[in-house]
Amino acid sequence: MATLGTEENPLLVAIVGSGPSGFYAAEALIKSDVSTKIDMLERLPSPYGLVRSGVAPDHPKLKQVINLYQKTAGSPDFNLIANVNVGTDISIEELCQSHHAVIMTSGAETDRKLGVPGEDLQGSYTATEFVGWYNGHPDYRNREFDLSHDVAVIIGQGNVAADVSRILSKTVDELKHTDIAQHALDALAESKIKEIHVIGRRGPAQAKFTPKELREFGELSDCNSIVREEDMLLNPESEAELLEKSNIASKKIYDQFCEFSKREADATKSKNCYFDFLMGPKELIGDTKLEKVILEKNKLSGDAFKQSARGTGEIVELETGILFRSIGYRGVPVTGVPFHDAWGTIPNEKGRVTDNDGNIVPKLYTSGWIKRGPSGIIGTNRACSVETVQCLLGDLEKLDDGVSKSGAETIYSILDYKNIRHISFDDWKKIDTKEIEVGEPKGKPREKFTYVDEMLSVIE
Repeated sequence: MATLGTEENPLLVAIVGSGPSGFYAAEALIKSDVSTKIDMLERLPSPYGLVRSGVAPDHPKLKQVINLYQKTAGSPDFNLIANVNVGTDISIEELCQSHHAVIMTSGAETDRKLGVPGEDLQGSYTATEFVGWYNGHPDYRNREFDLSHDVAVIIGQGNVAADVSRILSKTVDELKHTDIAQHALDALAESKIKEIHVIGRRGPAQAKFTPKELREFGELSDCNSIVREEDMLLNPESEAELLEKSNIASKKIYDQFCEFSKREADATKSKNCYFDFLMGPKELIGDTKLEKVILEKNKLSGDAFKQSARGTGEIVELETGILFRSIGYRGVPVTGVPFHDAWGTIPNEKGRVTDNDGNIVPKLYTSGWIKRGPSGIIGTNRACSVETVQCLLGDLEKLDDGVSKSGAETIYSILDYKNIRHISFDDWKKIDTKEIEVGEPKGKPREKFTYVDEMLSVIE
């Protein structure tokens, strides 16, 4: 048999997940000197992961990276097999038998819990649910959010919390020409929310927004962005953090908060978005549904860049009927793949999957949030995937077990035997084209199909 990685005996790699880390891994393999054939498996009929279903509809420039992914998908060495649930429709063991290597790039699909009483009351939601709902993700299409309350609370001060808060703060006119799902736009048009509280357990120097995301709050047409001037007073450790040259983003964020704190609220605007600091939820109260959130004021302790928030015992009550938690994400386990439950990631060494004792698991690799946890921006996944691919290519001799692999042929035979409809990239392009066509009369870049059956009907 010819050497593995040559045209006569190409390296066959299955990539599980079609988000940024999956596409960057595919790109790195295609650009390598090793002859490779890639089969990318995706649970939904639509690729691109969080670029499609996570990036806010009013941030279209962030979605332009899809053009790069389309170029990768156009390679003759790339093959998309979508509408397939790995772990159910086909097993990891079967992929390891049909391919030389498997890369898990399934992301962080669920939210971390607050861990407080009342968290599961009706009216308490995850940010993932809301983001998926307004972005037309089929998993969240039928969610309902009661927007009839005056006050909404968002726990967390990262970019996802910013997205949720900004969508609640915007008018329909500010959203109607985006690719926001129509059912979400209709519901938001009836929203009665007038007051939005974005709550962080630490101070303004530790908020995890990006400066650009935060700056947008100052440009909202019908919502004031409100920061209390007294909240801008910092302890010495926080001041030291902002003086650190490598922490320039946090300094820009703090300066933006200061600018908000000096603004006079415009009485003609119907909404107010408050940024509240040094508070954390203690309990969610309500008989059958959420009625108020009990917050405890915090105080920072510890050295600069290592400060933790400790409760002071001082309580603040906030009446609200709707709350979103956005305090980080975690992956979910896939049958046949080791999983570190405390971290919510697949244990690994530079992308090589390990068992819980630290031993390398042959053939299994990982990249993206499921590898390192939910950190960084879309582009961060490129270096992460390149590292994983370099390790995989460094293992080429170990991956050559002398047994002939059939790659996609085996996948198709298993799926066909189980009568599972699978979608190619050409099929997806038909769905993509139809979404754009439907959106055009509305002045939208696309109108997403929000049910799997709708997507499949386009290509029947």
